[in-house]
Amino acid sequence: MTKASTDPGLRQAIATAVADGFDRQVQFLADFTSIPSLRQQEDAALDFVAGALRTRGWSVDDWTTPVPALQAEPGFCDCAGERAEVRSVVGTLAPARETGRSLILQGHLDVVPEGPDAMWTTPPYAPRVRDGWMYGRGAGDMKAGKVAALFAVDALRRAGYAPAGRLHYQSVVEEESSGLGAVATLHRGYRADCALIPEPTALGLVRAQVGAIWFRLKVRGRPAHVAYAGTGSSAVTAAMHLVSALQDMEAAWNAEAASHPHYREVEHPLNFNAGKIAGGDWTSSLPAWCDVDCRMGLLPGDDVATRRAQIEKTVADAAATHPFLRENPPEIAWTGFQADGYVLENADAPEAALARAHKAVTGEDAPENQSWTAVTDTRFYGLYHGIPSLCYGPRADSIHGFDESVDLGSVKKCTEVIALFIADWCGLEPI
Repeated sequence: MTKASTDPGLRQAIATAVADGFDRQVQFLADFTSIPSLRQQEDAALDFVAGALRTRGWSVDDWTTPVPALQAEPGFCDCAGERAEVRSVVGTLAPARETGRSLILQGHLDVVPEGPDAMWTTPPYAPRVRDGWMYGRGAGDMKAGKVAALFAVDALRRAGYAPAGRLHYQSVVEEESSGLGAVATLHRGYRADCALIPEPTALGLVRAQVGAIWFRLKVRGRPAHVAYAGTGSSAVTAAMHLVSALQDMEAAWNAEAASHPHYREVEHPLNFNAGKIAGGDWTSSLPAWCDVDCRMGLLPGDDVATRRAQIEKTVADAAATHPFLRENPPEIAWTGFQADGYVLENADAPEAALARAHKAVTGEDAPENQSWTAVTDTRFYGLYHGIPSLCYGPRADSIHGFDESVDLGSVKKCTEVIALFIADWCGLEPI
């Protein structure tokens, strides 16, 4: 069994194979990014990946799981019943005789809404390359990383080698709102000695990540003609009163974060966001209703139930000081993420293998350690199933924003690093 970490000639062969396939990789990424795989609209992207895997000779498992079937899985949240089922695609490449360690290459293909197309420099689903960057919704988060993992395996095979350990190439949905796609693969029984998720980390390693809670404030007012506003109560302005209180809570939680071992050097790691608002029925009537969809971050080690209770208390206390809400309290609906934070631990061997691959490509001794203020799927593998879960990928810009993009130079380096990591972690056998 050959390992690239001890064979300079093999390392060069892999680098050459990555370079030889990179133009095709960029075109594949453009084709993938052109598919608008928004929430509950992911089938075309899943079909695209399944087809690419079958063409390459992977064994493909394409299945759909009813969400209620996942309820007993750790980390499950039901998105307030907004999703009935979850489709997943997993490709498996297994040697006839496994002599190396196994690996999950996991990534999500769901993307967030793009906003008004007119506010993009170029259309979000018509990818363009400018100055070495590919622009398009999902190009950075995280289709480039997914493509890098697939083409890393292509490069190994083009160089004349196959992994000596079992590979699972997993394509999941719902990462942006619940993690149910990762849950579905674990429910299906997929396991490995390590998982690698190539989110856009700018070739850094995510050492810690926050958790998150999603909730909806449901505020009700008393409608009245605006000419007689004093006889009613605006649900919209009452909701603003609650949002202000939640911002004060955010400040208090961030003060606590100053003593957290992984976040004391991170400015404002916990972010509250009132991300979506709807309310009212008529411009000249006081609004009778207002719904505000909110997100609040959590530190690793925080108990989700305890933090939920604090959110409930913050809202109740604020309502008690409002002349209308004290008699007409708002409701809270838990609508998506109920996600624990996660710290990478007990991963010395895969970290060392990644560091060797990273050094071979970049010359740096090890990837930069990062404490993320966002959520990834790594928690499901490392926190709940004891599978070391590395998050390492290319450099992206403006993810979730206008003109999202990914640095193609970093994509090439990432592809080479992943190929070398697979070679080291799984070992290689000549084809």
